[in-house]
Amino acid sequence: MAIRSFLGPHASWAASFQYRDFRFLWGATLLHSLAMGMEQVALGWLVLQLTDSPFMVGVSAAARMAPFFFLGILSGAITDRVDRRIFLRIVTVGGSVIAFLMAAMLLSGIEEVWYVIGLAVATGCMWAFVMTIRNSYTFDIVGPTNALNGLSLNAMGQRIGGVIGSLAAGVIISLAGMGAQYVAIGAVNIAAVIFLLGARDVGQAAPRERESVLTNFVGYFQLLRENRILMTLMLLTGATEIFGFTHQSVLPVYARDVLGVSALGFGIITAVRQGGGAVGLLILAFMGNTRGKGRIMFATATGFGLGQVAFFWSKSLVAFILVLGFINACGSMVDTLYKTLMQLSVTNEQRGRATGSWVLSIGVAPIGHLGVGAIAGSLGAPAALLFNGSVLTVVSIAAALGLPRMRRLQ
Repeated sequence: MAIRSFLGPHASWAASFQYRDFRFLWGATLLHSLAMGMEQVALGWLVLQLTDSPFMVGVSAAARMAPFFFLGILSGAITDRVDRRIFLRIVTVGGSVIAFLMAAMLLSGIEEVWYVIGLAVATGCMWAFVMTIRNSYTFDIVGPTNALNGLSLNAMGQRIGGVIGSLAAGVIISLAGMGAQYVAIGAVNIAAVIFLLGARDVGQAAPRERESVLTNFVGYFQLLRENRILMTLMLLTGATEIFGFTHQSVLPVYARDVLGVSALGFGIITAVRQGGGAVGLLILAFMGNTRGKGRIMFATATGFGLGQVAFFWSKSLVAFILVLGFINACGSMVDTLYKTLMQLSVTNEQRGRATGSWVLSIGVAPIGHLGVGAIAGSLGAPAALLFNGSVLTVVSIAAALGLPRMRRLQ
């Protein structure tokens, strides 16, 4: 009975699955993230192989994230103008083209690191639009009451896809090489497009009145001036990205130099990272439209920082995996809360721009990737994670104590 209640269509954690279009979007999200998980493993490992430089691994991660910063505002302005279903399909096709170009380059024997980084930038452009559109379209389908549940389930799909993609990447790279890996990434993106074709409607909460892209773009800056909650959430998101999520760029170095694992082992470690995030998102999905979102946001951000500090003493594989799972559970929860609260803080017509604000905020990641890569190159990966974790912990606690209005967000 308990199992049937948990897995049934009316289970509280699965509320958003009652919407047909959400089920298709969730399937596409799973495939998007399978491709992204494969690409993340491939990029970090490929650059490390080509350069043997932790700093260059950080550069490649920064290059991949830079478009999020530069395209955040534009992606939000466009998302508030277009039919999100159709534009999401077009952008996903673009991702397949980029992956096939990378595959062709590698299979033809061209292994120039700056070509790899250039295509990583193009991939980042694609993901900047995908994330903005997908988060806005999720809200369109499920509405404000189920927003946290829908965004949590979508993010859970990302994590599950990331687990599968990370494991698949380790196997494919080990058995068939890096070129075959990018062929697989392109094919998975094509499969995501097929799922997106199943979404029929614009969504119950989609804006009925749309302004031009230029009007949306100009109005974005006025929105930031007037909406202090949105601006504060952007700053908190940026800090969490710089000192939290950039731990991902040193994982290839940590895996090889501290833990002594191969590409297959790194794929397993990346899968654990994604699995920890999925657990955190399942917790959020169970919470539904819970109150006290502000307090939960600060608590999980603090846990994210403390977990990175614990990395410094995690020299065994078991300890490392446990800590990695914990910090990614915290990271996925706080990130989803940022996205949800941003969309809830604006009018319905401004939600694309609110999601673009989140994309812009995570676009500051290159600062963190370059910084953590430089520290890892000179002092080692454990010291880099200790520094970032300490800063994130202090910032999160200080913000929780000094921003009572944010702490009271519901």
